[in-house]
Amino acid sequence: MKQIKLCLIFVLLTISPAIAGDNNWPSFRGNHASGVADGQNLPDTWNVETGKNIKWKAKVPGLSHASPIVWGEKLFITTAISSQGDDSFKHGLYGDGAASDDSSMQKWVVYCFNKKTGELLWEETVVEATPIDKRHIKATYNNSTPATNGEIVVAFFGSQGVYAYTVEGNFLWKKDLGRLDVGAYDAPDYEWGSASSPIIYKEMVILQCDTQQESFVIACDIKSGKTIWRTDRDELPSWGTPTIFPGKNRAELITNSSNFIYGYNPETGKELWRLGGSSQITAPTPIFKDDIIIITNGRRPEKPIFALRPGATGDITLKNGETSNEFVIWSKLKRGTYMPTPVIYGDYLYTLNNNGVFDCYKLATGKEIYRQRILHHGGGFSASPVVADKKLYLPAEDGQIFVVKCGAEYQLLSSNETGELLMATPAISDGMLYIRGQNHLFAIGR
Repeated sequence: MKQIKLCLIFVLLTISPAIAGDNNWPSFRGNHASGVADGQNLPDTWNVETGKNIKWKAKVPGLSHASPIVWGEKLFITTAISSQGDDSFKHGLYGDGAASDDSSMQKWVVYCFNKKTGELLWEETVVEATPIDKRHIKATYNNSTPATNGEIVVAFFGSQGVYAYTVEGNFLWKKDLGRLDVGAYDAPDYEWGSASSPIIYKEMVILQCDTQQESFVIACDIKSGKTIWRTDRDELPSWGTPTIFPGKNRAELITNSSNFIYGYNPETGKELWRLGGSSQITAPTPIFKDDIIIITNGRRPEKPIFALRPGATGDITLKNGETSNEFVIWSKLKRGTYMPTPVIYGDYLYTLNNNGVFDCYKLATGKEIYRQRILHHGGGFSASPVVADKKLYLPAEDGQIFVVKCGAEYQLLSSNETGELLMATPAISDGMLYIRGQNHLFAIGR
């Protein structure tokens, strides 16, 4: 009997992390940036004014496009608070590359909430300083989503540095990565600010830092901040978050960037493969399902979508006239997304463009299933879609969230208003949809 009990305990200890992980959303777009969380029973409709399906609402000061993350019962979010008190950004569909004139003293803060009640558990001012860089008029001084492994929370504020706290709010370490001048590759005087978010792999924090002067990917020890490896590269500025593809035979660290899309060994930083032919401004994050890796970019003229096989070595760039090769399963030009990261659900790949053009493709082949324009209020889309239980949630800049049924036919289920501008990608956990608007954090559930 004692042996049976010990075996049962071992089984429970073995499976409990996987069970717990189902309700964690530890970094940008959740596990591996997939944006997928099933078994949630989220509502199709809600109403901020009447309170229908609004479980709680919390005021979050400052200005930030960083998304919420969740581990266990804790929800973490970051912000930058301007000392001038009237910080704002210009939303909408436009091509202006100017920087904001807000150069006031900023206070960067990490908040921790109880995810079920909205109670503020702790807040820590990370740094208070004059910004080293300017920001785009559509951006903020805090665009990067934090990451956590359930013990440590890592926040990245570009040129202001990287900071780590315990989930109880105790400071652990900080790291200065130098000035990260991230702006227009063809107009060096423009300063747009960084947006790539940290990810956690094993005991490492990995950051992608592509800038005007020097570009590199770096892995730091999560407990101390000590550099484990750093790989320099000849790249243009980029804003996408890297992704770990776990793989059956090897893990691959995938970074979306302009000159090349790269695969690295995440243990050492050694380059495994590279793929050319992309756009010169890159923001979406790589995603995958099974053995298909999707990478997209939305700047003209290329605007590519690439579907890749893992396991490549060397340069896998397509030759002129090719749409596939040994490791490029399929590709398309002029269909990529500029800001929102695509999402894979079931057999389909869904892509959302800034202007509201929403496409569905067969994941395995790239065959177009449908193309639909989402009738938004005019501000377009910057945040990325998320999906739960065969329903896609598409957040628009004007504050609308469209709920679309997954599948081979386009079906709009509902459109819901949050009442404020919306630039951050939502998080999903334990039957709740967490939405960060310009001024508030909303918890939506049945």
